[in-house]
Amino acid sequence: MEANAVDHMSMWSLISNASVVVQLVMLVLVAASITSWIMIFQRATMQRAAKKSLDTFEERFWSGIDLSKLYRQAGSNPDPDSGVEQIFRAGFKEFSRLRQQAGVDPDAVMDGVARAMRVAIAREEEKLEQSLPFLATVGSTSPYVGLFGTVWGIMNSFRGLAQVQQATLATVAPGIAEALIATAIGLFAAIPAVVAYNRFSSRGEMLIARYYTFADEFQAILHRKVHTSEE
Repeated sequence: MEANAVDHMSMWSLISNASVVVQLVMLVLVAASITSWIMIFQRATMQRAAKKSLDTFEERFWSGIDLSKLYRQAGSNPDPDSGVEQIFRAGFKEFSRLRQQAGVDPDAVMDGVARAMRVAIAREEEKLEQSLPFLATVGSTSPYVGLFGTVWGIMNSFRGLAQVQQATLATVAPGIAEALIATAIGLFAAIPAVVAYNRFSSRGEMLIARYYTFADEFQAILHRKVHTSEE
């Protein structure tokens, strides 16, 4: 009899014997958790690649290489993971285009460069923020979805309890246990999503701050270049 009770209270039997609503809640939470983990691995890989390429490109940029040569190298072998490379190419392309036009004011050249790099930074910011809204949604709503499943399961358990002559712990325990599994799955889905969201947000903000710093330094170099050539 004890073996039967243990088998009846096993995790799989509790899930399989749960009501349809509770099972649907569990299924939704498991799907959300799996999707979250896929996105977490993708975001982690992407941000690591972005940081590595940023360090590599900045090292080349400050090595004293000619900007035109660096632009040609970046164009002939572009790195899709390098956000700073896209920003550099956008700024230098606009700089070269405006410099080739006769009679363009140096300040107008620099305004065009600043706009081009702002657009490039906005695109990189959009890339870094992909999947973050989903992780935030999973992190904030999963506990409540799990709690809904728990409340529903406990309601069913007490409704069934009202139909028996003698209420015992053995009678009500399986229903409450299967209901609490929904909350556990909700927390299992929410906690990694919240941790990942906070981590990726802070890393993304750090990368964007470095992009803006690079853009300002690059603009200062181009500013000196355009005004020196005008003298």
